Amino acid sequence: MAKTILVVDDEPDLVEVVRYNLEQAHYRVVTAASGSAALRRARREAPDLIVLDIMLPDLFGT
Repeated sequence: MAKTILVVDDEPDLVEVVRYNLEQAHYRVVTAASGSAALRRARREAPDLIVLDIMLPDLFGT
């Protein structure tokens, strides 16, 4: 079973580049565009790794 990575960023183009490359490396990728969406997604998906933008519009990633 593939490891799951949650990619959190509010820039859709960047998310797609990261998603594409991680999927090419055989990871399962889920995404979120805000801090609050990321929290919900992380609770639901229980990802193995989170790639997090620390300057999100609604929550800081620190």
